Amino acid sequence: MLRCCTVCCGVWDSASPRQNCFLLTSQWHPEVMTQMDRAAKRIEPWKIAVIVVSVIVGFALIIGLITFFLCNDQDRYYDASFLITNVKYDPQYERQTTEEFRHLSQEIETMISAVFKGSFLSKRYIRSHVVSLSPDPGGVLASVVLVFRFPSADGKASTWGHVNSVLRRRLKTSSTFLEVDQSTLALRELNKENGDNLLNNCCGIRRPTFSFTGVERITGGQRAREGEWPWQASIQLDGTHRCGASVIGHTWLVTAAHCFRGVTNPRRWTASFGILLRPPKQKKPVRRIIIHEGYGNSVLDHEYDVAVVELASPIVFTSDVHSVCLPEASHVFPENASCFVTGWGALENDGSSVNHLRQAEVKIISTAICNRREVYGGAITPGMLCAGYLEGQVDACQGDSGGPLVHENSRGIWYLVGIVSWGDECGKRNKPGVYTRVTYYRNWIHSKTGI
Repeated sequence: MLRCCTVCCGVWDSASPRQNCFLLTSQWHPEVMTQMDRAAKRIEPWKIAVIVVSVIVGFALIIGLITFFLCNDQDRYYDASFLITNVKYDPQYERQTTEEFRHLSQEIETMISAVFKGSFLSKRYIRSHVVSLSPDPGGVLASVVLVFRFPSADGKASTWGHVNSVLRRRLKTSSTFLEVDQSTLALRELNKENGDNLLNNCCGIRRPTFSFTGVERITGGQRAREGEWPWQASIQLDGTHRCGASVIGHTWLVTAAHCFRGVTNPRRWTASFGILLRPPKQKKPVRRIIIHEGYGNSVLDHEYDVAVVELASPIVFTSDVHSVCLPEASHVFPENASCFVTGWGALENDGSSVNHLRQAEVKIISTAICNRREVYGGAITPGMLCAGYLEGQVDACQGDSGGPLVHENSRGIWYLVGIVSWGDECGKRNKPGVYTRVTYYRNWIHSKTGI
């Protein structure tokens, strides 16, 4: 029986197919050879190169996607709640900025860290953050956001199971102070949007990956990185940067009163957010400017140098843009405490503003020292504080006015210590920066903003 051999384009005997097909392939018909030569000549070299490159790129994309899904890590968020039975609820727990809230939250976060850092999840655990402390007949109900980093390929059910298992097994033995009612422990996974929203709506939080390398200067120092100072704002007159400001709520900023000297019409002012003036992360028109009633009434123009700005629409809080914490009026920031001042101000006295946000590390200087004859000779009042170095060099400068001076507490939460106000030039010896003392005006800020 005869069959067509598609490979040889000839005929072959089914009794001995391999042999006959081989013979036919070695004896091509001249016309067939001519047609194949013509077909080969029609495929130009550049087309062959394109085909080869396309195949290589395709394989590379497939391998890349497989690697991404198998090896790429992603953050996972969980909300853990439990009852602490040996602590009586204190009304001061209602506000996250009180010392009472800080103390108990730090105990809880230390306990949670011990739970996971002593387990097989130690390399996956990123942080914990207490978002609320609520009253309960049995004690204090704590709600804590937990952040982990797992490979994308790890299933959500299995990672939740690991976190839940470690939490239940180790929570009982990881604290020498807090007693947790295990029966009240609840753990639920949050999607990234909800997890981010919970954290971003807690004041004073920054991305946990930043570290500082010694003293840096605004006047010629290191640039800030994305999300490093998320509460920093720029207030702009007719579209041009005029002063810095600090985000204290979705619609409120705090800044210096002198920034609005001569121009108080809110329609001419806007606020922008992010480390770049151009282009900004967000931009908002101003609805209202409230300047302290005492500003301009005293012999010293620098007295009462504080104002709050209400925005026409709420800021969308993200990891790059959200609020700093306001301290309680009774809080004392000690002498020599390390702080950071940030802004887009000039790099030298009488210079122009820069486009990229800069930072400087400074130390709080006592009022007694700052009022010495060779420093400011008694000009520092209770509503002011000094920060910087008597030897000079490191300082804020023109264009930084109204911006934040912040300090990190033991929980890693950042508080607004001062508002850039005035000074004798920039970085001059014995002339450190002078700031509006936020604790002194804390009650005034609350009376205007409700914050």
